[in-house]
Amino acid sequence: MNKKDLLLEIGLEEMPARFVTNSMNQLSDKVKSWLLEKKISFDEIRAFSSPRRLAVLVTGVDTAQADINEEAKGPAKKIALTEDGEWSKAAVGFSRGQGASVEDIYFKEINGVEYVHVSKFIKGQETAALLPELKEIITSLSFPKNMRWANQELRFIRPIKWLMALFGDEVIPFAITYVQTSNMTRGHRFLGEEIKIANPADYEKSLLAQYVITNPEERKRAILSQLEKIEEENDWMIPVDEDLLEEVNNLVEYPTALYGRFEEEYLELPEEVLITSMKEHQRYFPVKSKDGKLLPFFVTVRNGSHEHLEKVARGNEKVLRARLSDAAFFYREDQKTDITVSLEKLKNIVYHEEIGTLAEKVDRVRKLAAKLSEDLHFSDEAKAVTDRAAEISKFDLVSHMVYEFPELQGFMGEKYALQKGEKEAVARAINEHYMPRNAEDKTPESDAGAVLSIAEKLDTIVSSFAIGIIPSGSQDPYALRRQATGVIQTLLAKNWNLKLEELIAMSSENVIDSKIGKKSKDELLQELVSFFKLRLKYLLQEKAVRYDLIEAVLGSEIGSVPSLVKRAEVLESHKDNEGFKESMEALSRVISIASKAKDKGDIDSSLFENEYEKALFNKYLSVNEELRKEVTEESAFNLLISMKPVIDEYFENTMVMADKQEIRSNRLNQMANLADMIKQFANMNEIIVK
Repeated sequence: MNKKDLLLEIGLEEMPARFVTNSMNQLSDKVKSWLLEKKISFDEIRAFSSPRRLAVLVTGVDTAQADINEEAKGPAKKIALTEDGEWSKAAVGFSRGQGASVEDIYFKEINGVEYVHVSKFIKGQETAALLPELKEIITSLSFPKNMRWANQELRFIRPIKWLMALFGDEVIPFAITYVQTSNMTRGHRFLGEEIKIANPADYEKSLLAQYVITNPEERKRAILSQLEKIEEENDWMIPVDEDLLEEVNNLVEYPTALYGRFEEEYLELPEEVLITSMKEHQRYFPVKSKDGKLLPFFVTVRNGSHEHLEKVARGNEKVLRARLSDAAFFYREDQKTDITVSLEKLKNIVYHEEIGTLAEKVDRVRKLAAKLSEDLHFSDEAKAVTDRAAEISKFDLVSHMVYEFPELQGFMGEKYALQKGEKEAVARAINEHYMPRNAEDKTPESDAGAVLSIAEKLDTIVSSFAIGIIPSGSQDPYALRRQATGVIQTLLAKNWNLKLEELIAMSSENVIDSKIGKKSKDELLQELVSFFKLRLKYLLQEKAVRYDLIEAVLGSEIGSVPSLVKRAEVLESHKDNEGFKESMEALSRVISIASKAKDKGDIDSSLFENEYEKALFNKYLSVNEELRKEVTEESAFNLLISMKPVIDEYFENTMVMADKQEIRSNRLNQMANLADMIKQFANMNEIIVK
């Protein structure tokens, strides 16, 4: 079969950098799915993007669908034929529906029953006749933010300026918002021109001649190579932030790296201020010496050639100088404000209209942090540090610096607290209470910072749930999922055996006492526990724990997060061991029978009728006593499975559902107590054994 290459390019006004990569991948995935759905064979699909274009090149596309010989199965023979041996309506209707007649029917036996069959031949359509459907693929693309332009109804990421659609050397005809497809594309906005693409295979090379590198990975490699060259020439170190590199890469079509400088006097500002000014606001890479000291230079990436780089550098220096001048002014002004004045200002800043002010939030966090410090048996000094850090944790939010650079919250809190005479441990906890800020960030190192981080995040989550702000699908505007994960990660990092349900309950009491929301405590707890269990489920999936083992450890209360994770890991490590299946079956049998008990009453040993009841009771007492000690999760697992022989003998020789009510109830009580002990480790009924 003949093959041709397929090229599709959507030309746009410059897209937001953060949306480019996902949009490119979405277009590629949709084109691939369409080709597979239409049964059009191809060799390879490659995706391209730049700020002004999304494109795919599909090589080796068949010029027609493959012909299909298909066998269709119809009703059974006894339904297809009447008593007189004539074709029934069912047979006639079936054959007609397959584009055949009753003369084409034949019978085939399946599992001892004969069924009507017909053979179908489906002629493959020409690919060129189907390709105009690519229009629907383009218009079906979805983006985080859309816009409309002129009098068009289409909502798209940016206005479409040109469309190139080629199958071999032929244009695929369709139009979107009055833009007609052609074989023309546009080069770099300032350095290139409009050109004709005669063959899809020439796409990359032709646009490179027009100062457009269409392959985003090649652009990224070019940027990194240029940064390395600047490093070598100047004996510098240029820290490359992956997020910044990705953003810069999607801002340029023809990258050229250059560097500029700023006045050394600005190095007196905190390093975080300088780096934030460069990275977040100007998309510059900071420069450091080999020993890690920040230098008064920056590196930027120009969307253009190497011409007139000195002028470009001076222009960027001028812009950065203004930014740093503002930052220096804000920094000096912030030195004049006392912490107590800042705390008073928090009373007038509304955190959320249904939740209250920042000052009220701080009060709740302070209460919860105090309870956690008590539960963790902090020393008096550590309690004082935690309380002071909680009290002033948000004072930097009213500073000029954080108002201008919100990314610096916490960082500036630490700097300003030290400047104003606070203890180093207090200042450190102020910064750490925002940690982890993202999936790559580390958890707080200090105990005070960890307690404050947990308390602050819990208050945010609980108060949000109380007023009905609950993440759903991709909607999570307050990043509650990330904050819940932060709580879990911090508990794990600190190995604190605090019961998560109790933490949630304490925070819920503070929120309800503050008259936030209208939910009852029980309703709130139920929603929050389910929410945290889902977070734990994802965490355990990332640790490659089998799904049924995850369900087993999450089958009861969460309790201690470190213990829950270790229990899941123990089950995962033993799941393929000899005897695991039999042990789980024995423990599961206890849990299953225990479900018939109305409640968990006391066990009366005087009602035992055989030695196997006594043996199981004694084993239960000894194991339960050991489990009450501080044993590892591995030891706890071994203690539970050590009961397997005794359980087996019990069931072989004892009828739990005895005729006598008194005996039956006592045996069910024994099962219920035993099941309760087992489920503290995991609900073994959820484990799938083969």
